[in-house]
Amino acid sequence: MRLNTILFGEEYTFKTLYDVMAKANEQKSGDELAGVAAKTTKERIAAKEVLSDIKLKEFKETPAVPYDEDEVTRIIIDGLNLRIYEEIKEWTVGELRDWLLSTEVRDREIQWIRRGLTSEMIAAVTKLMSNLDLVHCAKKIIVKKHCNTTIGGSGVLAARLQPNHTTDDPDGIMISLFEGLSYGVGDALIGLNPVDDTVDSVIRVLERFDEIKRKWKIPTQICVLAHVSTQMEAIKRGAPTDLIFQSIAGSEKSNEAFGIDGKMIQEAYELGLTHGTAAGPNVMYFETGQGSELSSDGHHGVDQLTMEARCYGFAKKYDPFIVNTVVGFIGPEYLYDSKQVTRAGLEDHFMGKLHGLSMGVDVCYTNHMKADQNDIENLGVLLSAAGCNYFMGVPAGDDIMLNYQTTGYHDIQTLRETMNLRPIKEFDVWLEAMNIRTSNGELSEIAGDASLFLKEGR
Repeated sequence: MRLNTILFGEEYTFKTLYDVMAKANEQKSGDELAGVAAKTTKERIAAKEVLSDIKLKEFKETPAVPYDEDEVTRIIIDGLNLRIYEEIKEWTVGELRDWLLSTEVRDREIQWIRRGLTSEMIAAVTKLMSNLDLVHCAKKIIVKKHCNTTIGGSGVLAARLQPNHTTDDPDGIMISLFEGLSYGVGDALIGLNPVDDTVDSVIRVLERFDEIKRKWKIPTQICVLAHVSTQMEAIKRGAPTDLIFQSIAGSEKSNEAFGIDGKMIQEAYELGLTHGTAAGPNVMYFETGQGSELSSDGHHGVDQLTMEARCYGFAKKYDPFIVNTVVGFIGPEYLYDSKQVTRAGLEDHFMGKLHGLSMGVDVCYTNHMKADQNDIENLGVLLSAAGCNYFMGVPAGDDIMLNYQTTGYHDIQTLRETMNLRPIKEFDVWLEAMNIRTSNGELSEIAGDASLFLKEGR
């Protein structure tokens, strides 16, 4: 394996495979904080040149974290289709990139090859792609999953209705929920981030969600984003639960910081299938975000894009309904400005879909980042063009509980109309029946009026 090159008369030598991987990454403040980033643009280009000639087999033989030391590595390697891997292991990363971007290669061929790729291989090819490459290739990949409804597919843009409240006040939550529904949001999921992570509180919210879903015959999924162990106990006590949520990471050590391991997630997955309220078979919901491994000191000296890819390798085992990268939420220590957030959002979306996951992106930023609403709208357009399965839907795009900015209810419909996209089919039919959307896909005159769910006789 060659780890050096000459560029513009200057020789560049890299210490290890993952030194090349880190320095080939686009500029990220998290990699700089970890001390693994390229120091100059020339060094970054040199690393990309070296990376393009590395064979795929090197990544299986040398995973980012050793097999014997890390559960995530074992899950990724053990899930590999060895027959497909044997056919492609001599390919270089550059050849994989060219193959993926070829006009002859479509979703069917990509579905085949993904089973022979490890997460590190997917991270490597991502580093060689431009933003437009990431949009173009992700658009090719169609990932459909079914919980109560079917997410994914061409021409669909769904949204998670996120009616968070600073005190989990039931009336405040429900008003936000009704407003979101009146804007055509909530087809991917109605999901609350709770302030109170107790079992009793989770049960109360789930029962209220289920009551509304049944009363209005809403074709969607419900979830409360408490810790997975809390949700499991709620289910055991009879709480109606369609999806089971958990934040995950790309290393065993960082998953331990979340209070989870593969055994717990497997137990939750099986519980969702046997005691959950969804039709299934996809009953899990995971969230990720570049930088989480560094923040918990579980990155093992590996760049944040590669660790993020490993999150998706871990998630794939449990066949989730949706995965969401909360791309700008962790903060400027890991993604400093809008340029880095945009790049990370496109990377994460592409990597997740290449793993075979139903990917959404929380197109967001925190107030101490160098980003604003225009930046988030730009990324929303790019990801819509790339075939992103879903975004967040929050009142006015301002989450008052989590204290960050993301896509608002009105943004979802604007993106749908601009990009000629529609909600999930079952939900779209329901919106028309409720007179919230017209048959041509536009919002009706009553759209945005939450009181339509509060009027007598309805």
